[in-house]
Amino acid sequence: MSERQRPGREQPRQHEQHEQHEQHEQHGNEDSAHVATTQTPLTGPGSAATSPVGNGAGTGTRFTRILGALTLVAMGVLALFALVISPPDVVQGETVRILYAHVGTVWVAYLAFVVTAVSSAAYLWKRTSSLTWDRIAGASAEIGVLFMAITLLTGSLWGRITWGTFWVWDARVTTTAFLFITYIGYLAVRGLGGTHQQRARRSAVVALLAVLEIPLVHFSVRIWRSVHQDASVATGNTDVKLDDTMLFTLLLATVAFSMLYVWYVLHRQRVLHLQDLLDDKGLDLALAERRSEGRPDASAAAPTTAASTPTATVSAASTVPTKDPVS
Repeated sequence: MSERQRPGREQPRQHEQHEQHEQHEQHGNEDSAHVATTQTPLTGPGSAATSPVGNGAGTGTRFTRILGALTLVAMGVLALFALVISPPDVVQGETVRILYAHVGTVWVAYLAFVVTAVSSAAYLWKRTSSLTWDRIAGASAEIGVLFMAITLLTGSLWGRITWGTFWVWDARVTTTAFLFITYIGYLAVRGLGGTHQQRARRSAVVALLAVLEIPLVHFSVRIWRSVHQDASVATGNTDVKLDDTMLFTLLLATVAFSMLYVWYVLHRQRVLHLQDLLDDKGLDLALAERRSEGRPDASAAAPTTAASTPTATVSAASTVPTKDPVS
């Protein structure tokens, strides 16, 4: 056989080897894709597979929806009485309408902080120790801080019109601001690191100490000389006579804001419960990944084995002599 005929014999054989190599690569890619699709994906704590909210669960129930509707009605009636039906005050005039929101919000703030203390005590008591009490305490404190901020805001607006300034270093105003800052600190303590139980214990101690400021705030106008007026309805030793419509509006404000507080607490403590579940799930995933470190993963080894097969075949095929035996 001449040298000019040798390339013609080699070209078909090289073409067959090239097709065989492509077939092995295609089968290897298919096997890798099949193994990859059959592997169980690792999901993080925020994914839909591990999130309790991902399956359509929420914080609302039939009771909370009914309570929310009633609260909307109560707030609408309150707005109607406070802004339209209730007459202006003889001395303060239209400024008295600010007090309907001021009195309602400070009442809810006091109520929220007391509930925080009671729930904290229930958690510290061994017979009733449960993280549910801690979540109620945290939710109530958050709402109390919100309403206390509204109290300070409406009080500043009222003071600007009545006293001519937004802020005075009065005993009642100063102690109220100090109470507000104290519960901001309580929320900061809840945000520190540690387990749920550690969070509950340290925040419960702070809540039981912080609630002692409420009597100090309430009686500050009697303990110290204050420009802030004393209670006009709760005490009988006063000469203040309220119009029946004004008194009804004040009582309606306390009821409406209390309903709003209950609705907020129910939803917020359920949100805190979901957050705790997500934290626990994330910890479980982290521990599982930590335990799996250093262990051979069969599912991960399968694509490697399948992918290495074409290489071995090609290597074996590459050892076939290309020299034409006829020549």
